[in-house]
Amino acid sequence: MLAELSELHPQIRETFAEASEGAGVDLWALSQGGPEEMLNRTEYTQPALLAAGVAVWRLWNAQRGQRPAVLAGHSLGEYTALVAAGALSLHDGAHL
Repeated sequence: MLAELSELHPQIRETFAEASEGAGVDLWALSQGGPEEMLNRTEYTQPALLAAGVAVWRLWNAQRGQRPAVLAGHSLGEYTALVAAGALSLHDGAHL
């Protein structure tokens, strides 16, 4: 998940590191090398997906330089939208 993109854009790994602090596990290592049984557990899958969504958002925002007027998400995507909007920290979102 995002390995090739992270080689070009260090903010991907930085975002995963930030989320890892909140989740209490190295989400980058887990998403890149497993073990798959652990990654498939909801308490690890959801913070990893949150980190990925926020990482892509941050990359997009850095390259575009524009912030949308409205952000929305469904289910876990609501957390991503809250982090992107600045209403929730990534650390706290990954901890939840």
